[in-house]
Amino acid sequence: MNRGTKSWILYASLLVLFWGVWGAFSSEPNNRYGYPNEMIYIIWALTMLIPAYFAMRGKKFDRRPIAAVYGLIAGLTGAGGQLLLFHALANGPAYLIFPLVSLSPVITVLMAMALLRERINRLALVGVVAALAAIVLLSIPSGKDDSNSHGPWLLMAILICVAWGVQAFCMRKAAVVGVNDATTFGWMTISGLLLVPVAFVMMGDFPSDAPWQAPALTAVTQVLNAVGALFLVMAFSRGKATVVAPITNALAPVLTIVLSLAVYRTLPNVWGALGIVLALAGSTLMVYSDEKRGENSVAPDAADDGGGVLPAPQKS
Repeated sequence: MNRGTKSWILYASLLVLFWGVWGAFSSEPNNRYGYPNEMIYIIWALTMLIPAYFAMRGKKFDRRPIAAVYGLIAGLTGAGGQLLLFHALANGPAYLIFPLVSLSPVITVLMAMALLRERINRLALVGVVAALAAIVLLSIPSGKDDSNSHGPWLLMAILICVAWGVQAFCMRKAAVVGVNDATTFGWMTISGLLLVPVAFVMMGDFPSDAPWQAPALTAVTQVLNAVGALFLVMAFSRGKATVVAPITNALAPVLTIVLSLAVYRTLPNVWGALGIVLALAGSTLMVYSDEKRGENSVAPDAADDGGGVLPAPQKS
């Protein structure tokens, strides 16, 4: 019994490790070899088939139209954000982009308030205020002649945040109408593949002159992303959402930030450092508040279906 209830710790730890390393090094194929961001997306979409296979194995695929609608919206916003993320990472620092992206729960909370008439509790309100303050602080230039201190990556990071917030809202709605996680994850994988032709059109020509190290490095980093999503499913199926969600939401970006700062040997300014702290704290508070409310309202047998909702970051 104890072994089963504690096994989520292993999968949550693996998730933090995989997503943390992925976040820090996912821009390397473009920075090091000039590998097109669209090609990185295509390889990522293909790697999503790995966790999709394991997530769907032994599960019934929900064929209802409502499952397809919510699944496709969640998948397209997630995949679209992913495509934009690769461009953002090619233009800006991961240690600032990921804290901004991790603020996606604020979009989910605001949508729930506006569309579902849900009331926000004090904990979530503190998280929203911290998130808004973080956005302001992270947008303050360092004052140095540093192209990484500001630029188009900031707008792209905010757009990704919005997209993944919408994705999480749709995933929540899908769970409310009884769509299982495996089906939602399956639609997310399908959506990622549907945008592959779009990525090809955006890319123009196939990078035939790219060195073999470029696609190899891309495959390794994106497998970390995709398999990390599978560990997320496994962690939620074995542990309480109110514990798993805040831990994974906070620690994966922290690892990305630490690795990015160590590898690239750069430090944020005072305002940027404070913004990072507020972003992580705010997003964690909102995730904890949202999952606590969802867990209290879920039926006792719902845990057998996979632990509820897959939260977004959807890095995947």
